[in-house]
Amino acid sequence: MSNLKNYISERKKRDKKFAEGFDEGYEQFKVGAMLRQARESAGLTQDELARRLKTKKTAISRIENHADDIKLSTL
Repeated sequence: MSNLKNYISERKKRDKKFAEGFDEGYEQFKVGAMLRQARESAGLTQDELARRLKTKKTAISRIENHADDIKLSTL
């Protein structure tokens, strides 16, 4: 296990608030990363995806980079 993983693991054991915040933040990051990976796997730019979804590039970027801001209905 890496030093970072060890640190996170130990800190989560000692600090419940940190553990909850870390896990929530990680899940939000993961959603954005998964959406970006799917878009890139399809060979689409943010502009192309936005056009297909009839939305703006900024909306795609916000979802990919700040998944904590999005509503389930947006997805």
